[in-house]
Amino acid sequence: MEESDRVVRRWEDLDIDILVKIFQSFDIIELTSGIATVCTSWRMACCDPLLWRTLDLSMMKSNFIKIPLEPYVYVDARSDKTLNHLLKTSLSLSQGNIMTLIFHFNLYVSDDLLTYTAERCPRLRRLVMPAWNRIKKTGICKAIRIWQDLESLTMPSIANPPYLLEEIANNCKNFSELKVMGPFDNFFAATIITYLPKVRVLSLRCSMLVKDTLISILDELRNLEVLNISHCLLIEIPPPPAPRRIMRELDQCILDKASRLREFLTCMKDSCIMCQRTRNDEGLMRWYKYEEGVWKADEVSSLSL
Repeated sequence: MEESDRVVRRWEDLDIDILVKIFQSFDIIELTSGIATVCTSWRMACCDPLLWRTLDLSMMKSNFIKIPLEPYVYVDARSDKTLNHLLKTSLSLSQGNIMTLIFHFNLYVSDDLLTYTAERCPRLRRLVMPAWNRIKKTGICKAIRIWQDLESLTMPSIANPPYLLEEIANNCKNFSELKVMGPFDNFFAATIITYLPKVRVLSLRCSMLVKDTLISILDELRNLEVLNISHCLLIEIPPPPAPRRIMRELDQCILDKASRLREFLTCMKDSCIMCQRTRNDEGLMRWYKYEEGVWKADEVSSLSL
């Protein structure tokens, strides 16, 4: 066969479906590195909805230092620039098709960037929140109003939860799944009972939890099907002057109330590493101390990352 008879195919002539299959093996850094600018067919493949059902930024952490004044962190400008470029490129390529958005718990997203993100992925169904420090009430409420299809939220604990949960109740009619990472007190429980009485899945793993708060959840959230309190520091507060005590096992009263649930996930073993960590951290997990990615775990499969 002579050289002139050979059929030479260019990369840009590859079938779009094949390109999409190849690009599915790329991580978010590779996918936003500029391959969409190679040619028209590569950009078409980069914008395929199959690549953008989930935007996972859980590998990205901010380079920051703590400061004494609000927002209590100072984020390095280069760190912000990297996040802005990656997120805005992703949102452009996704063309509104993102349904799951995952942030690292130690990523400090600005209020403006959160709003920008919400406006460009209005079909979002699952959100794993970043740190709260730079996000204002107006910013998250505006985002929630856009995310009317939101069904699942994983969030760091927040001192004033009513405004957020009320916004979810008013705008997200299919909302059913909540995970709180951090302190969970009576006030937080009462807020969920008031605004999200139809929540079906609740995970409080690795938190400090008072027995009376747990009982309130079991009594009042009648639509609850799955409750995860694995590795929680469970505290009983008897009438004064008796001191509070750490419960080493669940009493029969709690077990009876939880028997109506489809799943009641618990672990209070002294031999369990995660239980030991929760106790050592006094119910406020310092995730940064531990191996990367351990914060993503959850005994509820739909909440695990």
